[in-house]
Amino acid sequence: MNRFLRALALILALSPTIAVTAQTAASDHTAPSYDMKAQALQDLQNVQKKFVDLANALPAEKFAWRPSPDSRSFAEVFLHVAGERYGILGLMGAEHPAGFDAKTFEKSTTDKPQIISELNKSWDFAQKTIDGMTNADFAKLLPKLGPQANEGDVVYILVADAHEHLGQAVAYSRENGIVPPWTVQAQKQAAAKATGKK
Repeated sequence: MNRFLRALALILALSPTIAVTAQTAASDHTAPSYDMKAQALQDLQNVQKKFVDLANALPAEKFAWRPSPDSRSFAEVFLHVAGERYGILGLMGAEHPAGFDAKTFEKSTTDKPQIISELNKSWDFAQKTIDGMTNADFAKLLPKLGPQANEGDVVYILVADAHEHLGQAVAYSRENGIVPPWTVQAQKQAAAKATGKK
């Protein structure tokens, strides 16, 4: 009985604090400190531009190059990126384009213009899919991916995957003596700035 009375007294003593905290949370209309939708779209757009710039800088005959027999070729990396956009966003129900076959897509071509076109088409798909999401969609649970997984997690996976494969493509380029175009541009800007200071 004594324990019960002490517990009841503690609950009653904390009641005003709990009520104030609940009221504060309910009335807090502060914008979130991080807009995942806008940040993901910006990040993915930057990565897309780098993929396309790198593909354009690459000689056509290099698209079949691979660092080892068990590694993806340049073409396969670029097509893997394009295909992953359909596959990853498909985890939350986005419908890939008609005719897309995930099993054969990655090895479907080594043609430079077609690969660049596929990167652009898949980016359009990803951009429209994410742009069409509401804040509520980002929080929508996807139990098939885990008890607390949500659609925002899927977008995050897409961003992380894009960065992983951009790093892979940059390493392939460097192995072939190709400096990424954005690095060339930064080097030129730094040289011009250094020359202007002298």
